[in-house]
Amino acid sequence: MQKQTFVFGKKNYVLMGLGILLIAIGYILMSGGGSDNPEVFNPEIFNARRLTWAPLVLLAGLALEVYAIMTPSSK
Repeated sequence: MQKQTFVFGKKNYVLMGLGILLIAIGYILMSGGGSDNPEVFNPEIFNARRLTWAPLVLLAGLALEVYAIMTPSSK
């Protein structure tokens, strides 16, 4: 019976989990801002949280994912 080995080490999987968490937080920050009445414009859709912070958090999560995949695992 062969011992099962994983492709990545523990550090890589922890970093990948943190990256996924950052991506999820970015999408949560981007949500909302809609109007209850489609005839009325809601300017909240263009606030700094949705236009600046959410994309930056998303990009940070994606960069962390790339780093987690490219980092050599210490098995």
